[in-house]
Amino acid sequence: MARKTVSSYINIDSPIDRLHPMTKIVAVLCFGIIGFASPTPILPYVFLLGLIYISHLAKLSKKFIRYVVPFGIPLLIMLLIIQGFFSAKNETVLYDFGFAQLGLEGTLYAVKQVGSVLVFLGSFYLFTTTTHPGKLVTSFVDAGVSPKIGYLLLATFQIFPQMQMRLSTIREAQVARGLEIEGNLLQRAGAFLPLIGPLVMSSLMSVQERGMTLETRGFGSSNKNITSFIEILDTNNQKIARKGMTILTILAVIGSILLSILKKG
Repeated sequence: MARKTVSSYINIDSPIDRLHPMTKIVAVLCFGIIGFASPTPILPYVFLLGLIYISHLAKLSKKFIRYVVPFGIPLLIMLLIIQGFFSAKNETVLYDFGFAQLGLEGTLYAVKQVGSVLVFLGSFYLFTTTTHPGKLVTSFVDAGVSPKIGYLLLATFQIFPQMQMRLSTIREAQVARGLEIEGNLLQRAGAFLPLIGPLVMSSLMSVQERGMTLETRGFGSSNKNITSFIEILDTNNQKIARKGMTILTILAVIGSILLSILKKG
């Protein structure tokens, strides 16, 4: 059964969950960079289909689709209006509406950009939901990153879920005391300050408590012998895959630069 932690991580045992965090980070960068560097709008959507399959392996396909589709449709409509009708690149007219002409070049550009954004956001969503924060920090520390920087990354991933949990608790407490937080715009605006005050104060107290906890756990110690309760296994196949994705990404960027130079020439 899935259980949510204080982070975005969803505890579901799957092949994607068991991958090394560095492998998933490299995959996110690979998909995102190649998607934007692609000269064709088709490749980002091929990646998007691949991400849907990966989300199926991660047992998160429904959540993934509910995350991507509501974001993608409004973005596509907005960019189609802006680029399709008003782009300076438009030369071929797809349809003449009388008051404006829909251009092929702008439409293709809008479709490509939306696909690239969805690939990056979708891959990052799968990364955050299938990667335990503790394993992520441990993988960075194993790679030679300072534990303090690792903690900073962990806190970054946890800050929004934590604030949502605190806000939900404060809202329930305020409702129990008779405060009206629903209704028209003025009523909700009046309830805003009573909600924000406790939220800010609890966040500041949490920062102080975490700082004290870090000191008691030796984060300020000069001792370089670092221990961890979490151990991550890294296989040779994953190391090879990371190198392959890195090389592929570099080649894609170089190819995109050369192609743009040839077009200008």
